[in-house]
Amino acid sequence: MSRHVAIVTDSTAYLPARTMERHRITAVPLTVVLGDRALEEGTEISTRSLAQALQKRRPVTTSRPGPEVFAETYRRVAESGATGIVSLHLSAELSGTYDAAVVAARQAPVPVRVVDTGMIAMALGFCALAAAETAEAGGTVDEAVTAAEKRAADTSAYFYVDTLDYLRRGGRIGAAQALLGSALAVKPLLQLAGGRIEPLEKVRTASKAIARLEEIAAERAGGAEVDVAVHHLAAQERASALADRLRTRLPGLADLHVSEVGAVIGAHTGPGLLGVVVSAR
Repeated sequence: MSRHVAIVTDSTAYLPARTMERHRITAVPLTVVLGDRALEEGTEISTRSLAQALQKRRPVTTSRPGPEVFAETYRRVAESGATGIVSLHLSAELSGTYDAAVVAARQAPVPVRVVDTGMIAMALGFCALAAAETAEAGGTVDEAVTAAEKRAADTSAYFYVDTLDYLRRGGRIGAAQALLGSALAVKPLLQLAGGRIEPLEKVRTASKAIARLEEIAAERAGGAEVDVAVHHLAAQERASALADRLRTRLPGLADLHVSEVGAVIGAHTGPGLLGVVVSAR
């Protein structure tokens, strides 16, 4: 067994499977509850099934992993040769996942540092990659945590949604703001700020909102070397077109990922989501 610092994250990081394997990153799945069925994100429910359920207005909720799931993960990772574990998770403002990991870490067979990144989706994924690359270079647990925290500080996430209704239903944004947006028939732009989903701007049409999302991403990137992720739910054409435009606009673009979000984020945003994550290297 090789001795190493291991990186654990959760399924909302939405890292490509090949990337996870290459960097030996382990993801603990969150759960989507569809009607009376509890399904693991990434293995037991597809985004297509989720989108269809949402469009039919079937009840959809999400659930964090239990501490016992993290405890088993930490045990397996330790048995693979890990001398320490860095466990990086989506914002504690949005989920109890971080709290469950903290409970499990107290009983882990090796030291575990649990980090609330304040991020979600590839904003979390880029943090996990930074930690993994540091660990691969021989870094300690503390050094891997520092790398992840620095990456989080240099990462921004912006989202367009067709409606705030799904966020309102899931309690992720104030009901009053959702009602105001519906009354004015605006297309909301949101951002991740302080680990919370916050309103950014209100734009009158979908096309103008997406154009503004592109502008914001370009302004945030500037001329720096950045990694970018474009996320969507049931909006592949929009996402691909936005990614193509960003390729021509960002002089410091390093890696660009285009992917559909998983069921956990999708349950709270609804079909039509378009998101951009900009992460400085």
